[in-house]
Amino acid sequence: MSIKQARMGGRIRKILSELLLREVSDPRLLGITITDVELDPELMYARIKVNALGEEERADEILFALGHAKGFLRREVAKRVRLRKAPELTFVWDASLERGERINKLISSLEIPPPDPMDELLDDDLLDDDDDDD
Repeated sequence: MSIKQARMGGRIRKILSELLLREVSDPRLLGITITDVELDPELMYARIKVNALGEEERADEILFALGHAKGFLRREVAKRVRLRKAPELTFVWDASLERGERINKLISSLEIPPPDPMDELLDDDLLDDDDDDD
């Protein structure tokens, strides 16, 4: 991703976050987060990743509501971003937060026994024996 794409993606992310927080009154869109905005090299298409942490079961409902609000959101982005043409917005559910949380739980549930001091002594002895070969 180019610097221009990253910078414009960050601006669009900020604008959409503010719009969803302050100007969109649809109750289905409360508590959602714009996690990332990916733009194509021509800045014509924006893939917006959204999530509502802890409310993954509402993903379809949220994406449906965003589909209804897409025209308003694109028009507002066009007003606030200086581009010849506002990018076409596509909203997708970002499951990476949920996967990260699941991985953290798995790591936390692991029972790793403490190291045996005898193993360390044996490893040290083996290393000392290797040094004698020189």
